[in-house]
Amino acid sequence: MHDKNKAHYVVVTGIIIKDNKFLITKRSPTEKAFPNQWTVPGGKLELNDYIKRPKDTSSHWYNIFENLLKREVMEETGLKIKNIRYLTSLAYVRSDMIPTLIVSLYADYLDGKVKLCPALTEYAWVTFKQAKKYKLIAGIYEELEMLDKVIKGKEAGEWNKNF
Repeated sequence: MHDKNKAHYVVVTGIIIKDNKFLITKRSPTEKAFPNQWTVPGGKLELNDYIKRPKDTSSHWYNIFENLLKREVMEETGLKIKNIRYLTSLAYVRSDMIPTLIVSLYADYLDGKVKLCPALTEYAWVTFKQAKKYKLIAGIYEELEMLDKVIKGKEAGEWNKNF
């Protein structure tokens, strides 16, 4: 039996690092969630993201989040990424009442020039301090702060509200 209490959308987001700067993108005014706010690339996991490819073991598919992030970054920004790592996780309930789990990852820029998809209107490569000037979706600034610590060779720690 399907347990609605355990059903979630799964989303990955990725902070892309290039020359110690982070890629942020502005959502279109027509987006349902967080219109005109700045964020980082990402998107929802779909069954087709793994079901159509061969299993990595007799029962499992691996690198699901990594492959999803590579796809979403390419679709949204035209960039290739590498060295994907975990940063933090969060959950929220969408306006349509679907609970959503978000896994926040970060990755190094590999190749390409930014070419935004129609859902995004602007982009910027920013330092942690420059990010304060942008209207980021709540929580993103603190994620950039965590990652800024990692770049400086410190522990990221857990997400906590400072902004």
